[in-house]
Amino acid sequence: MDYAIETLHLTREFHTDEGVFKALEDINLKVREGIIFGLLGPNGAGKTTLIRILSTLLLPTSGEAYVDGFDVVKEANKVRKIINLVSGGERPGYGILTTEENLMYYAQIYGLSRREAKERIEEVNRLIGLDEFLHKRLNTLSTGMIQKYALARGLLNKPKILFLDEPTLGLDVENARIIRRLVRRLVDEGLIKTILLTSHYMAEVEELCDYIAIINKGRIIAEGTVEELKNMVSREVIYNIDVKAIETPKLEFLKSIDSVVGYTVRMSNISGEARIRIVMSYEDISRILDTLERNRIKILRIHQDRISLEDVFLKLVGRGLADD
Repeated sequence: MDYAIETLHLTREFHTDEGVFKALEDINLKVREGIIFGLLGPNGAGKTTLIRILSTLLLPTSGEAYVDGFDVVKEANKVRKIINLVSGGERPGYGILTTEENLMYYAQIYGLSRREAKERIEEVNRLIGLDEFLHKRLNTLSTGMIQKYALARGLLNKPKILFLDEPTLGLDVENARIIRRLVRRLVDEGLIKTILLTSHYMAEVEELCDYIAIINKGRIIAEGTVEELKNMVSREVIYNIDVKAIETPKLEFLKSIDSVVGYTVRMSNISGEARIRIVMSYEDISRILDTLERNRIKILRIHQDRISLEDVFLKLVGRGLADD
């Protein structure tokens, strides 16, 4: 089978004052055409490094990588003609130019004539909906508008494969939802053949992606569909425990309990509460509650929950993305 993206023993090392740091180690991926492939992992896991290699912005230390069958090192120019890259939080362009002027600038960099560029900008505008800020200067746009513009810029050259690196980074709930809908639509309507999306947002990956790889400390630790990944924790027991807290509670003592596979803590600065999510290899909630109380943690609410993608990460890594 021909793959949209394929890597073979891909490794990338960085030399620092502390020694050699392996950002990627022995990465083997096969991404089918026609899907949204999600790369899920905490900050610093190697997601951006992998995308930079696949988009020809960074050379690998060893191993091989292919995009649409083209070697990213030996055939970099062929790769660049069929891809584009959009990163969350980026501001590509010139602030004193309008959105339309910036898009025209990039369209011509991509090799389009002025007439072709104008037609393509109109097509992208109809797809994404840029009318409200098409004639506004880039330096006056909100974060949500900037991300819609960045996505529009990434579509100008009609890429066959689109790399999205944390596309909703820093966005509010509503703007993040808009971007996710646009991303899903691109593949569902055949406007983009394949998307590789990186994220550290569990819900985003679970909602958008047809196939997922979990990366941690530069290595792929699991991959599969959402259901296949969830089956990895099908025998575990999951509880949410709400506790009173003015700061994130220290819970290292939970690691000494045999039944605890992993846990994560999310703090609410508004309510003065924290939610502890615990994955257990067997039912042992009484002991956990007793341990929390002995450590003077006031329990407010408790309930058993269904398995989520986060629980897979908790089982494999022992902590959640929110704890990174």
